[in-house]
Amino acid sequence: MTESPAASTRTRNRRGEGGRLREEIVAAAVDLLDESGDESAITLRSVARRAGIAAPSIYRHFPDQPAIMLAVVQRAFVELEAQLRASLDTAGDDPRARLFACCHAYLWFAQEHPERYRSMFGGLWMPALQDTSVTENDVATLGDACTRLLTETLDDCVTAGQSAITDLHADAVALWLGLHGLAHQRAVTVAYPWPPDIADRIITALAHLGTE
Repeated sequence: MTESPAASTRTRNRRGEGGRLREEIVAAAVDLLDESGDESAITLRSVARRAGIAAPSIYRHFPDQPAIMLAVVQRAFVELEAQLRASLDTAGDDPRARLFACCHAYLWFAQEHPERYRSMFGGLWMPALQDTSVTENDVATLGDACTRLLTETLDDCVTAGQSAITDLHADAVALWLGLHGLAHQRAVTVAYPWPPDIADRIITALAHLGTE
């Protein structure tokens, strides 16, 4: 089989540029996921071909395929966090407006990057932990920064007297579940006639916000 152009023309990294190669491997895996929409398309061989390296070179950075997928998902959460923070930077000072901006940014990310989003929460890429280098802590801490940001934004509404929640952690989880459920259903039932304000209704109800 003829080797792809990327595989035959890649310039070898100089000594000390292993971090760059690792990022190139992850970027190649993200590209494959975006294009195929299928986590099974991401194999050591396919990623190596896309990155333009020999497959054994991957083992210096990733011991197995789930380790590559973990890096892909971790990068996606970093991107999601950046999107949430960007929305807050432009939302002004009102806590309620900031919460809506954060939640809508979450839904936008899910809609714009459906393959990554599904991998972030679907878990289809992860085998039994005893069979992979991925640890329970690796999985348990995915998305922590995004969860903290959503919780802090909700807490600001409580402090401002705009939210009547009494259990910040539980209600932040409930709000995330509502957003996640809407994001998922929008992806799998694209023909459903969603009410135009369904997101705002979910946010208002689950964040226990007073009506304006």
